[in-house]
Amino acid sequence: MVNFVRVAQTSDIPAGEGRSFEVEGKMIAVFNVNDTFYAIDNVCPHRGGPLGEGYLENKTVTCPWHGWQFDVTCGKSTVNPAAAVASLPVKMEGSEIFVGL
Repeated sequence: MVNFVRVAQTSDIPAGEGRSFEVEGKMIAVFNVNDTFYAIDNVCPHRGGPLGEGYLENKTVTCPWHGWQFDVTCGKSTVNPAAAVASLPVKMEGSEIFVGL
């Protein structure tokens, strides 16, 4: 069973941006893509860069450390099919964002 935990308000994450959160000891990144929210593991598999601090263009985030890119809707690398980060379910309740762990 998925445990949904409140991570933020929609106003905390402007459109076209992401934010990093620690939730129950796990680092996650939440992104706002045209007012639809997505959550992925915050740690880039290359060198551990913080994906929530990366540059978001459309639905692709670029790791701020070395430029690896991931589709925030599914966690898969946009360049290397062998690389991916976990994608987490998101549930909205009004203006509150919940992520499933």
